Amino acid sequence: MNENDAVNAALQLGDAVAKAATDLSPWALFLQADIVVKVVMLILVIASLFSWAIIFDKIVRLRSVTRQAEVFERTFWSGGSLDEFYDRLGDRAGHPMALIFVAAMKEWRRFASRGGQALDSVRLEGLQRRVAHAMEVTTTRELETLEKYTGFLATVGSTAPFVGLFGTVWGIMNSFASIAASKDTSLAVVAPGIAEALFATAIGLIAAIPAVVAYNKLSADIDRFSQRLEGFTTEFRALLSRQLEERAA
Repeated sequence: MNENDAVNAALQLGDAVAKAATDLSPWALFLQADIVVKVVMLILVIASLFSWAIIFDKIVRLRSVTRQAEVFERTFWSGGSLDEFYDRLGDRAGHPMALIFVAAMKEWRRFASRGGQALDSVRLEGLQRRVAHAMEVTTTRELETLEKYTGFLATVGSTAPFVGLFGTVWGIMNSFASIAASKDTSLAVVAPGIAEALFATAIGLIAAIPAVVAYNKLSADIDRFSQRLEGFTTEFRALLSRQLEERAA
């Protein structure tokens, strides 16, 4: 081989490597992938987009209800009549803590609207039981609303890596089949197929990691807010019981 042939061979090798590098871009990897691998990638991308939508929605919602709960508690514990506070609040209750208060006061108002019923021990116990039940039902419903769709994050976090791995295995099988058919194991032939396969695993991890982190963080925040609601419920029930007992005396 003369010097010119060596130079031409080097140039051709350089062109092949450059082409392989161009073909290894994410969009090119997707376009060149097998149909099964493409479907896996699309599923993972869609799951990731839904996960981020849920994450942003829950973050905004939790910050909102926490801020509203702080304002409500300051107003509630500032003193004053429960009936007056309920009348001022009216139908404007739009966050969990206010809705719990409204549910309890509605039970009290239903009892008071009947009129002429003395608060003896039996009726007092029945009223307290209904108030407690109304508060528990409201608390459960509001927490379920806050937790809605967080299970999807857990599902994505636990399954996305395996879905991506399936795409990787399928892609590598196709790559080996191509190598066997072409009988060429050079980098230019092997790299694109292997890269396509590994790209599916990368997308799976990109979808799974934020979902797992967000699920753990949101679960912890929801648990703290749940404890806050339970604390308010306990204190409010005690306050309402004292007022009812005073009226019954």
